[in-house]
Amino acid sequence: MLDREEYIEQSYFFRSMLDRMALAESTQELLKSLKDEILSTTKLPMALDFMAAELKLTGTLHTAMAKLPHYFTPFQTYLVAEAERETGKFDFRTALEILRREADYRAAGTTPQGMFLYEFECLCRNRLGYDRGLDAIAGDPIFDDAWKSWIDAVRRQVGLVDFADLIYVRSELFAKQQAQRQTAEESAAAEPPKPVLFGEKEGRIAQANRKKDPLYLFAALQRQLGYPSVPRPMPPSESPNLIPALQRQLQRLETRMKLLEEEHRGGIDITKFYGETPREALE
Repeated sequence: MLDREEYIEQSYFFRSMLDRMALAESTQELLKSLKDEILSTTKLPMALDFMAAELKLTGTLHTAMAKLPHYFTPFQTYLVAEAERETGKFDFRTALEILRREADYRAAGTTPQGMFLYEFECLCRNRLGYDRGLDAIAGDPIFDDAWKSWIDAVRRQVGLVDFADLIYVRSELFAKQQAQRQTAEESAAAEPPKPVLFGEKEGRIAQANRKKDPLYLFAALQRQLGYPSVPRPMPPSESPNLIPALQRQLQRLETRMKLLEEEHRGGIDITKFYGETPREALE
């Protein structure tokens, strides 16, 4: 885990990258200018130096982030790698916004429950791979061995077992209900309970959302417990295609105006729309 000031500067970096991408600046120039703006007492300027050097060699940022595991988490690296993948459909702008909100959440003080639910919802909403994505989530130092074991179980069971059930059976609510149902003899003979990972409130919300779309579960947790919301995928920008589309419309209008003028002068000469008559046809 990093100091709070590191996450504050990370949030500023990701937000500035997102804002200045619209100005058509090169990534190399962005890294250079942002390095001077970032607080020099943090480690981020050194990370940006390394990222700029790696960008010259490979043309990507995620390779540099992967070589700095003590500073960037595996999930941060995974998001940037998916955004830079040539055959992928994950927008780089969406990745930057996800990373910005995550850094804000870490700076404000996070919990393993909130961090897992935020990152897992990112996978769901953006249709990223569960296998590699959950493996990257498990690599976050905020999760202890009990969490890593459970995340691995989720990776193997997602799609087969209701996600709400996976949360419910590891909640404090389920543990209390099981203790009330068992007699003293059954409790003594039973296997040691698995570590509780979620609180009673999370368990109640998960129980109420069983057999429903997981997005409803995420929304309820955000409303009731204040967990961070995940940014929606950004629609593709239409500005690059706007000018060519307007040019085509103007050309069609000009053609129609010429036809109307010719009709007003006494008729339209449609022979000019014919192609050149082949000589064989004339002979």
